Amino acid sequence: MSSKLSSLKGNIGFQVMIAMVLGTAVGAFMGQDAAMFAILGDIFINAVKMLVVPIVALSIIAGAANLGSTPSAGKISIGTFGFFLGTSTLAVLFSIALCDIFQPGIGLDLTGVKGMFSNEYADKGGVPGVAATIVGMIPTNIFQSLTSSNIIQILVFCLFFGVALSKVDQQRAKPLLDGLNTLIDALVWMINKVMCIAPIGVFGLMANAIGNFGFDLLENVMLLFAVYAGAIIIYGLVFFPILVHFFSNISGKEFLNVMKKPQAVALSTSSSMATLPVTMETCENELKVSKATSSFVLPLGATINMSGTAIYYGCVAVFFAQVFGVDLDASAYMAIILASTLGAIGQAGVPGPTFLVVAVLMSSGIPIEGLPLLFALDRLFDMLRTALNITGDAACAVIMEKYHPKCAQEYADKSVQLNT
Repeated sequence: MSSKLSSLKGNIGFQVMIAMVLGTAVGAFMGQDAAMFAILGDIFINAVKMLVVPIVALSIIAGAANLGSTPSAGKISIGTFGFFLGTSTLAVLFSIALCDIFQPGIGLDLTGVKGMFSNEYADKGGVPGVAATIVGMIPTNIFQSLTSSNIIQILVFCLFFGVALSKVDQQRAKPLLDGLNTLIDALVWMINKVMCIAPIGVFGLMANAIGNFGFDLLENVMLLFAVYAGAIIIYGLVFFPILVHFFSNISGKEFLNVMKKPQAVALSTSSSMATLPVTMETCENELKVSKATSSFVLPLGATINMSGTAIYYGCVAVFFAQVFGVDLDASAYMAIILASTLGAIGQAGVPGPTFLVVAVLMSSGIPIEGLPLLFALDRLFDMLRTALNITGDAACAVIMEKYHPKCAQEYADKSVQLNT
C-alpha cells in the first residue's frame, strides 16, 4: 500500500491535479488578490517557450529524414503516407468545425484580467490573405525565422531539410542523424525537468484564473473536453470504420469488434509505441493483414500517424482563439491546419503533445498563456487520442493489404536483405 502511495505521489499527473485543486481553492478564497501567484505561471510558460522552437525543429527534421529513407517510390510508401497525411488533415478540419459550431471558448468575460492572460493579439490589425500566407510560409532567412519563432516557416524548412538528409548517402548522413537524435534526447530531458515545475505553474495559474474568472473558466474547459471527446468518438467509431468497410476486405463492424483489445491497451498506456505489439498481433491474427504489410505500416503509423493528436491541436487552437477573442480568418485556419498536421508528424519522441501544441497556437497568433489550464485533464486527452491514433494505424494496414500486398512483400524482402 505504501509503495502504491509513493508511486502516486511521484506521478506528475497526480501532482498537477492536486495543484489545480489547491489553486482553485486559493483563487476562490483570495479573489483578485490571487494575482500575486501569477508569476509562478509566468515562469513555467517562459520555460515552455524556451524549448518549443528547438524541439519542434529537430523533431520535424528527424521525422522527415527517417520517413524519406523508406522506399518512397514504392506504392505502399506513397499510399501509407498519403493515408496518414490525409486523415490527419481531415481530423484537424473536423475538430475546427466542431469547435466553431459548439464554441467551447465563448462566454468568458476577459475584462479586468491583469496578469494571467495576454491580450496582445486580440486587437491585432489586418491579417494577410491566403496568397500572402502561402508565400509567407517560405522563409527567406531561416535564422531570422528561428529567432522570431515563425513556426510555419520553421516547419516548412525543417521538413524540406529532413527529406534532403534522407537523400544524402546514408553513411555520410548517419553521424548528423545520430547527432540530431542525441539533441532530441537532451531536449526531452530538459522537457522532463521543466515538467517538474508544472504543478507549481498550474497552481499559480489556477489561483489567478479562479480569482479573476470564478468557475466559469473551468466550465469552458470541460465543454472543450466534451467537444474533443465527441470528435474522437465520431472519427474512431464512424469515419475509420467507413473507410475500412469500403476500401478493404473486411467490414467496418468486424474492424471495430477486433480493435477493442488494442484500443483498451492504448487507453491504459497512452502510448502508440507501447501498444504497437498488440496492434500488430491483432492486425495479423484477427484482421488477416500480412506480416509484410503490418511490419511496415504499423511502426510507421505509431511514429507519424497522429489523427487523435491533430484533433487535439485543432480543438485547443480554436478554443483559445475564442477565449482570447482572436479573429481567425482563412489564412489563420490554414496556419492551424498546416502546423497541426506537420506538428502531429513531428510528435514522435516528445512526451505528450503540450509542447508542440504551443507551435500550433503561435503559428496563428493565439496566446499560449492559458495552456496549463488543460494539464490537469492531459491524461484523459492523451488516452483518447492514443486510442484513435492506433485505430487509424490499423485501418491503414488493412486498406494497404488490399491494394498493395506485393509492394509490402517487396519492402519486407528489401528490409531482410539490408539487415543480413
